[in-house]
Amino acid sequence: MDEGGGRGCRLSLVGHYNEKRVPVNISVSGRHTTVSNSLRQQAEDKIGRLDKYLPGMDRAEIHFWEVKNPRVENREYCEVTISGHGHHVRCKVSAPDGFTAVDLAVDKLERQLRKLKTKVQRRQQGRERTALDAALLPDTLVPDTLLPEDQDAEPVYKIVKSKLFDEAPLDPQEAALQMDLLNHDFFLFRNSENSRASVVYRRSDGDIGQIELE
Repeated sequence: MDEGGGRGCRLSLVGHYNEKRVPVNISVSGRHTTVSNSLRQQAEDKIGRLDKYLPGMDRAEIHFWEVKNPRVENREYCEVTISGHGHHVRCKVSAPDGFTAVDLAVDKLERQLRKLKTKVQRRQQGRERTALDAALLPDTLVPDTLLPEDQDAEPVYKIVKSKLFDEAPLDPQEAALQMDLLNHDFFLFRNSENSRASVVYRRSDGDIGQIELE
């Protein structure tokens, strides 16, 4: 924005995404399946190029696993989490083989990253517009009724139910047991080991995952 205020102010939207690209730190792991060198190379190459959609996404975790059921056609799973600058983008896909799963994951992540980039840009533009409006003279302000409608406004979610829990602290094993006893897919608890709010959940491969808040 030009200095001087008043009618001389101009809104600049150029340069937000001209950050210098840095190599993406990628980790690849496998469970109940063998990650060949060629599959690992393809995954690192294709996932590593996704940072072009939103610079700053500099970490990626790629996890492969296989469902040992001959009746299931798409037995190979690929789960990818990309993060950076406080953003996290995740997808999980299944396919007949790992190479196809990587391609499907890349397609999904491209769409998510484009959507995230648009949201970040709008947030930045909104802050700049607020600053511009504050600098303009009152008679130069444009009424909101004359501004174009935002066709891609973010959805407002309707929360219809909330619960308050007053449970004794549990360790993760006890929480996982409670989840099974309740026949739920997740269980919220306070971890007795560190007093953090935590969630255990059942993964699609049958194992238990845990999320903690710092």
